[in-house]
Amino acid sequence: MKFLSWNIQQGGGSRVLGILKFIAEQNPDVLVLSEFRNNKSGILIRQKLLEKSYFSQAVSLPISDTNSVLIASKFPSDTRLFVNGGLDFAHDVIAADYDAFHLYGVYLPHKKKHKLFNLLQEEVVKFNPAIIMGDFNTGKNFIDQKKDSFWYTEDLKKLESLGMQDAFRHIHGQVEAYSWFSHQGNGYRYDHIYVHEDLLPLVKSCDYIHKAREEKLSDHSPMILELG
Repeated sequence: MKFLSWNIQQGGGSRVLGILKFIAEQNPDVLVLSEFRNNKSGILIRQKLLEKSYFSQAVSLPISDTNSVLIASKFPSDTRLFVNGGLDFAHDVIAADYDAFHLYGVYLPHKKKHKLFNLLQEEVVKFNPAIIMGDFNTGKNFIDQKKDSFWYTEDLKKLESLGMQDAFRHIHGQVEAYSWFSHQGNGYRYDHIYVHEDLLPLVKSCDYIHKAREEKLSDHSPMILELG
């Protein structure tokens, strides 16, 4: 089973056709798009995905020009929104429940106070095995960046204490890798896929495809996870 997770940068804009071509080439079974916008470009993305048999689709927020999350799948699922829970930025998390696992797509705020990690921690205790993927806008200091400006590093460690494991590090160890670069050329690994430890034996691969970022389809590198 193949997953694709990708921040498509402000809804895709003029890059939508290139983004769709890349998705078609990768042919994932399930995809999570962060910075998705439910506007004209977003509607085109959803229509083209329908034509490719992604019949199960859910968006975390209907407002057209607000960055949100899309989960699209070739398999049926029950989706859950969290917008009625009273949390700030609650639309930055969406869940899709499958028979074998619970998937969370995220686009977590950058350097803003939020309690979304608390939400995710509560969810993975109640619903497991879980997979969380998307743009976390944080990582581990001195590992996923060379300095220590990340917020929420301790929350990632708390997720790990609850059985969630970094699929990329599971495969690649402490290799230096970044999914986004600043204008000054500083690298940050903002994009992650965490899987419950019960699923780790099924992880065949987890990789970034930097070519898509280098070709300016987005300013983030997409991630591919394969379970088998």
